[in-house]
Amino acid sequence: YRTVCNHIREFLPHTYKREDIPLKELNLTFINDFEYFLRTEKKCRTNTVWGYMIVLKHIVSIARNDGRLTFNPFAGYINSPESVDRGYLAQTEIQTLMNAPMKNATHELVRDLFVFSVFTGLAYSDVKNLTANRLQTFFDGNLWIITRRKKTNTESNIRLLDVPKRIIEKYKGLARDGHVFPVPNNGSCNKILKDIGRQCGFKVRLTYHVARHTNATTVLLSHGVPIETVSRLLGHTNIKTTQIYAKITAQKISQDMETLSHKLEDMEKNICRAI
Repeated sequence: YRTVCNHIREFLPHTYKREDIPLKELNLTFINDFEYFLRTEKKCRTNTVWGYMIVLKHIVSIARNDGRLTFNPFAGYINSPESVDRGYLAQTEIQTLMNAPMKNATHELVRDLFVFSVFTGLAYSDVKNLTANRLQTFFDGNLWIITRRKKTNTESNIRLLDVPKRIIEKYKGLARDGHVFPVPNNGSCNKILKDIGRQCGFKVRLTYHVARHTNATTVLLSHGVPIETVSRLLGHTNIKTTQIYAKITAQKISQDMETLSHKLEDMEKNICRAI
């Protein structure tokens, strides 16, 4: 919200030579002009513009619900996000990552936190804010993370597999204020992950988003976990978000079958002749 408000503060004098504008003057032209400003002056990409417009639309809806605005200035406005290629690591690449020698203890920590996210689906902010009291032995006798996603405030209860449990044990007692891990800041983590990815020869640029996507595709969906369960584990508010990962998995299957087709080409020709 703060970012959108700051952009509007710049937009008004730039486009309308004004410092403020009454709500009743909001209209479709204003909204289209603001979108043009974001794309041209702020160099925002399509999905960023879409996100900002969602925020502005929410502000407008609050004004309408309060009776301060009697019409919908967004009527007739059309905008939609672009489909994003959500990069992820294959199972062999996860193994490559674990076998790669790390430069120092900090690189090893960041690598381990990435792998923790791969096996839990937690975003960077959720890993950073994870506290020991969120680790609980649940009804089935297994260790779970009982938490809410910071981004969506949705419940996300995750039963821990052996890998994340081992990582928790490895860093036990090294963090302050009851936190589970001594997590470096996001900028440092991303820089180190970039170095590690280059060292491993990965085409995908490593980020904690990639770790989360890897959890959805390589760890869960590719091993037959139902999409409804994946959606709950990831804390998605809409299963359509999860279905993007299922589409990626289908694409991966298609690519793998295409590779297999080339490998079996000679054998298939011989069999087809005999049929």
